[in-house]
Amino acid sequence: MPVRLSAGKKKSIQSLLIFLAGAAFALVLFVFGWIDTWEAKTWDWRASILAKPGPATNNIRVILLDQNSLDWVKNKNGISWPWPRELYGAITSYCRRSGAKALAFDVLFSEPSKYGVDDDTSFGEAISDFGRFAASVFLGRTVGSELKWPDNLPPPNFKVIGLKEWLARTGSESIILPRASLPIPEVSQNAAVLCNVHAAPDRDGIFRRVKLLGVFDGRILPYLGLGTYLAANPHTLMRFEPDRVIVGPHSVPIDKHGDVILRYRGLSGTHKAYSAAAVLQSEIRILMGQKPTIRNRNAFKDKYVLFGFSAPGLYDLRPTPVSGMYPGVEIHATMLDNLISNDFIRQFPLWLTIILVIILALACSVLATFLSHPSESVVIGVVFIAIPILLSIWMYTRGFWLPLVTLEIAVTATFILALMTNYALEGRQRRFIKSAFRQYLSPDVIEQIIQNPAKLKLGGERKNLSIFFSDIEGFTLMSENLGAEDLTMLLNDYLSAMTDIIQEQDGTVDKYEGDAIVAFWNAPVEVPEHAVKAVRTALFCQTKLDEMRSAFRERIGWDMFMRIGINTGLAVAGNMGSRTRFDYTVLGDAVNLASRLEGVNKEFGTYTIISRSTRELLNQEFAARKIGRVLVVGRHEPVTLYEPMFPQEFVRKKELFEIFDRGLNLFYKGRFDQAMEIFAEIQDHDAAAQAYFNKCQTLVDSPPEDWEGVWVVTEK
Repeated sequence: MPVRLSAGKKKSIQSLLIFLAGAAFALVLFVFGWIDTWEAKTWDWRASILAKPGPATNNIRVILLDQNSLDWVKNKNGISWPWPRELYGAITSYCRRSGAKALAFDVLFSEPSKYGVDDDTSFGEAISDFGRFAASVFLGRTVGSELKWPDNLPPPNFKVIGLKEWLARTGSESIILPRASLPIPEVSQNAAVLCNVHAAPDRDGIFRRVKLLGVFDGRILPYLGLGTYLAANPHTLMRFEPDRVIVGPHSVPIDKHGDVILRYRGLSGTHKAYSAAAVLQSEIRILMGQKPTIRNRNAFKDKYVLFGFSAPGLYDLRPTPVSGMYPGVEIHATMLDNLISNDFIRQFPLWLTIILVIILALACSVLATFLSHPSESVVIGVVFIAIPILLSIWMYTRGFWLPLVTLEIAVTATFILALMTNYALEGRQRRFIKSAFRQYLSPDVIEQIIQNPAKLKLGGERKNLSIFFSDIEGFTLMSENLGAEDLTMLLNDYLSAMTDIIQEQDGTVDKYEGDAIVAFWNAPVEVPEHAVKAVRTALFCQTKLDEMRSAFRERIGWDMFMRIGINTGLAVAGNMGSRTRFDYTVLGDAVNLASRLEGVNKEFGTYTIISRSTRELLNQEFAARKIGRVLVVGRHEPVTLYEPMFPQEFVRKKELFEIFDRGLNLFYKGRFDQAMEIFAEIQDHDAAAQAYFNKCQTLVDSPPEDWEGVWVVTEK
């Protein structure tokens, strides 16, 4: 026998499969690097909006050889580009004079000066006098004249531990470069540190990462930002560990390629910058005994100073996450800033990324599967699309590059799969609901169930319902006198008109039994004021039949009336029947009583009767006259019955009803002769009074023992 899964288990399996598909799709794209370009763009967005100065930003100064400096030197001094080394020496001397902690030049001095040996010599002397100078070297694989470390050049004087082990463990040789463009001896032999300035951007040309150092002929050349720090701290020990390099008191996270991810501080100029012209002017004025152009004598004191180009024609502007035109020297300054501030960006661990993908995809799948209402789906979609963005921003502030695109793809793919699955399955569910309930419910109610199937509890549910039974008076005689075709057409017209009213009032049509209609309110969906709507339906149906009566008279030869009984009480509503054929119906004592009340109309000559439980739930829209206490067939307790009507009718017949109530009270007390006299006054104008008059005549002749004022009905 096949195993039948519950709806909850089916949903659970559905959400699990959706989660697996969404998570797998995202992780495959992530692992194979197929979304790296998109991820890089989202990183640039994060870096741009979150960039801000760090703890060490103010400890760094930048000297920029900008266009104004080129113009000033040319116009005032008649010196065209390239500048003589003497000018660089003057800048170096000013930095020494100002008490700079270290000075780095992002300039390659690989060729002798065209101004002669003395020009190079004077520059070398300025470097020597300063002492803490970091010079630039270009390391590459195809560019560079040197293949060996020169014998006349001393090796780097800082100590590195664990590099060989790190290279063996990572298998990376990307930091080992076979060629070098070294500076002239006057620079290389006097500099405290020789630094690599060659950096390769990411595949899209953006500089997000740089290598911490390069290795040439077994010698280690730090990147210029690190080299500037080492120039100021010459005895610093560097130690390689699996995923970081310890530089003195600082920890630098690196990947297996030796790259560090930069935390940019902002646009160009975030590190306090001075033009080369201002520095040269200040040095000249100091030598002449005048006040320097740079008024703050402590502008460079105890600062790391980096010199570089920003003039467009000198081709040292680089694209970065924060700007498309960013001076290369400021990239070195950013690295130095991150080093001193201990806040390099770290790559988010792979295993944690996988866990996050699993958690988000699973949560999204479960919620999107089990909460499939359109408004709920919108909320889920917005929340889960926002979560990776917020997480990535928060992780940036914590110093991590969280793969945003991977997480977004995971939740988006999962969400879309869930929507598609829900749409397919709920489309089938919609068709089932429409097919199963179109006979019983109005299109609006059916749409409510479709939008929220949780309102529909198949299999039976005990609820407080208002139940409606109607029947045509004299239908047996009518069916005997009409042909089958005429009878069918008549019933179709009548039932259609009554059904329209029932459904307009949010009622559920249970069944048609010949001319009889069974309907109820408050199932399968909640119907506020269901008793009011049931009574309103009854009165509207009677009004509609009044309008149709003359047309029906022409077709059948006599007036057509219907009797209606309504009761409110607990009943069971649900799909009843076999596995292959069932009806949505209601069962219970409250239903049986409603059926009996329809027949009770015959006793009193009325056409609409409601029970006391229904009467107590009515508002001021309707009035009701008391008919009496009645014991119907199949019940042991009497029921108080009322005839409902619109208030204007009640007002019009108020005097008649007051007389009827006096007679009814006498009837309750067993004073039948007096009651009969009262009823006799109005029996020609009120069918219920005539019924009580006839009843009193019978009871006067043979008064019952233990009278309790209850009218006993002996027929259904």
